[in-house]
Order: sequence, then C-alpha cells, then structure tokens
Amino acid sequence: MVFVKFAKANKRSNSVVPLQMTKRGIFHYIKKDWQLYVLLLVPLAFALVFKYGSYFGLTIAFKDYKILKGFGGSEWVGFDIFRKVFSMRNFGTAVRNTLLLNVLTLIFGFPMPIILALLLNEVKNKYFKKVTQTLIYLPHFLSFVIIGAMAYQIFGQESGVVNNIIASMGGSRIPFLQEDTHWLVSYVIINVWQTMGWGTIIYLAAITSVNPELYEAATVDGAGRWGKIKHVTLPCIRSTIVTLLIMNLGKIMAGSFENVYALMNVATPKYTTTIPILVYRLGLSNGKYSEATAIGLFQSVIGLALVLISDRIAKKLGEDGLL
Repeated sequence: MVFVKFAKANKRSNSVVPLQMTKRGIFHYIKKDWQLYVLLLVPLAFALVFKYGSYFGLTIAFKDYKILKGFGGSEWVGFDIFRKVFSMRNFGTAVRNTLLLNVLTLIFGFPMPIILALLLNEVKNKYFKKVTQTLIYLPHFLSFVIIGAMAYQIFGQESGVVNNIIASMGGSRIPFLQEDTHWLVSYVIINVWQTMGWGTIIYLAAITSVNPELYEAATVDGAGRWGKIKHVTLPCIRSTIVTLLIMNLGKIMAGSFENVYALMNVATPKYTTTIPILVYRLGLSNGKYSEATAIGLFQSVIGLALVLISDRIAKKLGEDGLL
C-alpha cells in the first residue's frame, strides 16, 4: 500500500509539485490493523478447508471408490462413473426438476428485490420504512427447516391454518403441499418470500449511491416519481442488476437441498427429485460416493459454464460483467 502526500500548488507558476509516494511494508499494516486480520482468519480458514481443500476429493468421481480401500487403493475407472450416472433413470428427471424449480424461482424471485427496493426508496416515513425492512429481512435469517415446518402448519391440507379458514367458510380444502402442481407453486412462492428481503439490501445500497443532482435535474425536466425511477434510478443500478443476474444464472443447476427436503413428502414425488436430493440419496443413503461426486462435479461445471457465458453476453451488450 502507498500513502500519498498532498500535492502542493506553486502560487507563482500555478504548477503542481509531483506527488510524493512512500512505501511501507506489510508488517506495518498488520501491526496497525491486527484485529481485522484476526477476524479475516475465520472466513479464510473456512474457504481453504471447505472450498479448496475438498478439491482432492473430486478424484472419487473418476474411481470406483471403496471406503476400506481409500483414495489410493480404489481403482481408477476414468469416465465410467459419468457414463453410469448419465444412464440412470432418475438423472434426467433430477436435471429437469432442478432446472424447472430454479428457473421459476429466478423468473419470479429476481425482480422482487428490485421492486421492493424501489418502493422502499420512495417511502418517506422512516419508522414505517425501518419496520418494513426488518420484517422482510427476517425470513433470510431463519433456517429453511423452520420455514418448512411453518409452511406445513400454515398450508397443511388437514390441519393448516389457511385450510381451516377456508373450510370454516364452506370452501374445499386446497392441497398446497400435498399435490404436485400445488406443491410447485407453493415452493416458488415460499422461496421468493424467503430470499427477497436479503436481495433488497443490496439494491437499496446501490440506490443510495445515486447522485442526488440527477433527481434534481429530472425534477426540473418535469419527471414524476415513475419518470425518476425509469430514467435515473434503474439506469444507475443497472450494473448491480447485471452482476447479480449473472451470479444467479450460475446457480440454476445448483438447486438447494434443504429447501426441497424440508417441503417434500411422499404425496409429491413429481418435482422433488432434484440433483441435490439425488446426490443425497446416492451418497449418504446408498453409499455410492463415486456416483454422488460425479453428479456434483457435473453440476459445478455446468454452473461455471453458465456464469462464463452470461458474463460474455453481458459484455457484448456493453455491460461491465462479472469477470
């Protein structure tokens, strides 16, 4: 790092003295902000152990892995495990369901934080704004196991609160979580509700960085609230929207194990067989670690490819992109 001394202007010649730069060693900054570096060790250790340290385990996808034989003793079979996985009956179903759930969640869930951020930005009552922000952020900090239990208490067909109200009014009970199509709709709605508050934080932070003079200029030109949103706010946060869209596109093949597992039941098998669920069944339930690792590696490669492709498209359209 470099400390830059202020440039001094020469009053007679109106020239500027060259900036003087002083270099200091890394130990100076560690000694100065050692508390911050100590805090940094925790996420750094997490990334090294669980992100980079686990790369060695990817070799299982190319071996007929046996626990008793270990990594070194298991037979190397190349791409035979991948051929076996791709020929599985449930593999195509898992890929289809993963894409379906994630694409629907992206279509309906991605615009919601943007809309909420724009609406909250227009709220002038600071107390109402704080209460609303707290309420919409709260679901993000709840485990999906808790959310799943709450969903069955609220939307359960026999004893759910909503169905009890419908039945008391003379209506028929709706199988929100006990029928495939209703389960799909309920899954998307619950996921959007759980994630929209957290995304709103990012967009609100981007909106606060917009130059107020742009709004003043828009007001002079006669723009109303919608005109300011359309011609000032959205263009100014466009780079943030593109960046988050690229990151979300990379997760289309990832899926979420806990989200599906917390809501699935025996009555809704059509859409609940996803890639994370298949990996769980093969790896932990049946002990087929090579097949489970191969599916996980396939999933990660497709996700990386989607990120690279979407980033390239964004740059072709004139955006900064992610990489």
